[in-house]
Amino acid sequence: MQLYRYLLTLILFSVIQSLSVAQTVTPEELSTTQPKYEFRGVWIATVVNLDWPTNARATPEAQKKQLADELNIHQQNGINAIMFQVRPAADAFYAKSREPWSKYLTGKQGQAPGYDPLEFAVTEAHKRNMELHAWFNPYRATFDNKFFTLAPEHITRTKPEWFFIYDGIKLFNPGLPEVREYIVQVVLDVVKNYDVDGIHMDDYFYPYPVRGQVINDAETFAKYGEGFDNIKDWRRDNVDKLIHMMADSIHKYKPNMKFGISPFGIWANKSQHPDGSATNGGSSYIENFADTRKWMQEGWIDYINPQIYWQIGNRAAAFDILLDWWSNNTYNRHLYIGQAPYRFYEQRSPAFKNPSEIPNQLRLIRANPRVQGSVYFRSQSLIANANHLADTLKKDFYRYPALPPPMLWLDSIPPNAPQNFVARAENKGVMLKWQAPLPAKDGEPTYGYVVYRFQESEKFDLGDPKNILHIQYDTTPLYFDSNVQPGKTYFYVITALDRLKNESDRTPTMAVTVP
Repeated sequence: MQLYRYLLTLILFSVIQSLSVAQTVTPEELSTTQPKYEFRGVWIATVVNLDWPTNARATPEAQKKQLADELNIHQQNGINAIMFQVRPAADAFYAKSREPWSKYLTGKQGQAPGYDPLEFAVTEAHKRNMELHAWFNPYRATFDNKFFTLAPEHITRTKPEWFFIYDGIKLFNPGLPEVREYIVQVVLDVVKNYDVDGIHMDDYFYPYPVRGQVINDAETFAKYGEGFDNIKDWRRDNVDKLIHMMADSIHKYKPNMKFGISPFGIWANKSQHPDGSATNGGSSYIENFADTRKWMQEGWIDYINPQIYWQIGNRAAAFDILLDWWSNNTYNRHLYIGQAPYRFYEQRSPAFKNPSEIPNQLRLIRANPRVQGSVYFRSQSLIANANHLADTLKKDFYRYPALPPPMLWLDSIPPNAPQNFVARAENKGVMLKWQAPLPAKDGEPTYGYVVYRFQESEKFDLGDPKNILHIQYDTTPLYFDSNVQPGKTYFYVITALDRLKNESDRTPTMAVTVP
């Protein structure tokens, strides 16, 4: 009996320790749990000036400063990717567009803001070693029913036959072949003319159901629905066609450009489809006619970013259940989880008042090897440090830098190592210089570099991100390390990156003792 009690006490102690480890982990233990490759994104919503620019009538200089300030904060918090909304409603946040300037830039649709916001955003994101994905709303043509405010050249005025009105707004009719072709060309304007890292679409395909509203596409179905007995299957096929066309077109012009979709968090409930999740809520397959799982199966998209905006254990749609379902349906593409710090501000979401909710979600994400990261909705919620999440990311989960994970189906050939690396102590620091690598086997140019630093007592492990001193998305062949202490010896190696973050072999190690 005494032995039994001893074993019971030992087991109980172990359980308590395992439950508390997340709160008491030491910096040394923390570093071993941090991934070197992880997608850490945030959405910057421009529709109705949600995140940026918060003042549509601010000067270009003020708008630029606000965006730069936002990016600075996200960089400090460990974010490495920006989902930047460039087309909220058949309008544009970029100059090289066939659609009118967005009213959210100046207060009036069609009025030029005096600079190119997308070009500025891409440049500033890359300066901060962050990817920028251009976020498009594919089918929404207006955000409200104030149609009189639309610019004369807006597509709803020049091609009114392409649209139906649903719940007071105008939407492109996805069943029209000319609509699909037009949307592809709109996206290609960005693909061809801007140095974005990816094309990103949100969850607005066919509209979310509203009681009393009807999708007025019966005539289109009669004209184009041959071979379909069911209008719902035809609608799904219409969206399939757009995504397939989009994927082929993007990769034709930019083979290494990422293409991702951010759907509603439930593909289908098991009660609706035998392959669905053990949930009971709205679903993209049924309500939006978006078969997002098929797009992964077919390899049309490079990543999927489901918006799992519910808490762990939610009765209708549990975060943990959906995380497992999506991870079992990735088909060797990337899975980034959409997370919801904005819900901290909602009265109807008490679970998100718990400061452990999103950190616990992150622990589940990291424990699942088939999940490659997160994207947070939205920028202002992170900047406001909702429920101290930004502090938690900065001090814990994103304490060390991470590279976006490579996509080997797009590019599996790494660059060659940098050449002629030298390091020497200078006034107040160590200057590192090198030369560009020899051309890669696939001819792809070098895109950036990673600088690693070690001290005498440390293991030379390039897989541990705590050893990353600096990541840069440019080809400047030098770096000055000013964070050094007199009398200490530091060891440095450099690697090269290509556009998709494939990493080269390391240079020889350079040792420098600071005087």
